[in-house]
Amino acid sequence: MIKVLFVCLGNICRSPLAEGIFNQKVKEEGLEDKFICDSCGTSDYHIGELPDERSIQCAKRHGIPIDHRGRQISHIDIREFDYIIAMDKSNEKNIKALINNYNLSHDQVYLMRDFQLDPDHLEVPDPYYGGEDGFEQVYQILQESIQGLLVQLKKEHQIYVQS
Repeated sequence: MIKVLFVCLGNICRSPLAEGIFNQKVKEEGLEDKFICDSCGTSDYHIGELPDERSIQCAKRHGIPIDHRGRQISHIDIREFDYIIAMDKSNEKNIKALINNYNLSHDQVYLMRDFQLDPDHLEVPDPYYGGEDGFEQVYQILQESIQGLLVQLKKEHQIYVQS
C-alpha cells in the first residue's frame, strides 16, 4: 500500500478536501487496494473537529464525500506515510522541522502544487477567511494537482489501470 498524507494548517479546509478528492479519484480508477490516504494539520487548533462547513459544501457540490475529524501531524505520521503533501510553504517548513526534531528522515515531502501543470503560484491559498468562491478555487487547484500526483504515483510505482 502506498500511503499519502495531505497537510495544511488546521486540517479543516484544504487537507480534508484534498483527502476526499484523492480518495474519490482512487475509487473511480479502482485503485483502493493500492493507496491509503489521510490528512492532518500542523497546528492543534481544530483537533477532533469536523471540516469547515464550506469545505463540506464545496465537496458535496462536486460529489466528493468527506468523512474526517481534524488532527495534528505527529512523528508517527512521518514514519508511516510514504508521501507527505503540504498545502503551502509554511506547512512544508513545519513538517521538515518535525522531521529534524525527531531525527527522522523523509525524502518525499512535496508542495501540493508541485504536481499541477503550470501553476500560477506555488501554494494552495487558505480559504478560511474568505467566502465560497475561495473554497471553489481551492477545489479546482486540488483537483488538478491531485490528478497530476496520481499520474506520478502510478508511474513511479508501475500501477496500470485496466480499461
